Amino acid sequence: MSRFRHAQSARDAHILTLRAIVAVLLLLCGGMWWGWKSAPQDLTIHNPPDLRSGSTRKWWEVPPSSVYSFAFYIWQQLNRWPANGEVDYKRNLHSYSAYLTPQCQVSLENDYTARQRRQELKGRVRGMYEIPGRGLRKDAVTILDRDHWVVTLDLAIDEHYAGTPVRDVYVRYPLRVVRADVDPERNPWGLQLDCLADTPQRLSVPRGDTGDNPTGNADSTEE
Repeated sequence: MSRFRHAQSARDAHILTLRAIVAVLLLLCGGMWWGWKSAPQDLTIHNPPDLRSGSTRKWWEVPPSSVYSFAFYIWQQLNRWPANGEVDYKRNLHSYSAYLTPQCQVSLENDYTARQRRQELKGRVRGMYEIPGRGLRKDAVTILDRDHWVVTLDLAIDEHYAGTPVRDVYVRYPLRVVRADVDPERNPWGLQLDCLADTPQRLSVPRGDTGDNPTGNADSTEE
């Protein structure tokens, strides 16, 4: 009889232990569920371009390469008029408004109005691209502080009207870039263009030259 009672007590103790383990697992699952629920859905991380070696950086730091890529991509797209500048330029200002500061948006809209008044847009086709060998350089991005940069872009501009080339120039654009983590849904970069930091300069680049020292004059340009 005592042996039966001992076996029954051992069974009850084992069941109690299993219940305690289940309760602990439920608590752990609840904690993990809460952590997953409260975690941010999106987090922008800027990785350096060369990932062959390890890198340690603060998550809020934006490397110059990312700032340069952002400035070049947005500025190139704003100035890409594949069919008709009068329509394409206006559409670009609307499509990329999330990547522009309010002041820059107003400035570019004024530029659009002025160009339209001078008959520079209707039927005009424009393309803008990096000059080979003049891409990301050591002096291409100037860090003003944690949230502000100046990016220097050396770009070639091709314009055509009715299939006839009307402009083929090289221009240096100094562009301001600011941090703007305000609308990750429309602007996953977390950056905005603040338009020109200084007057653009016309460059003299010999054909076939891919060196790192273009000749720039002091004359302003409205490209």
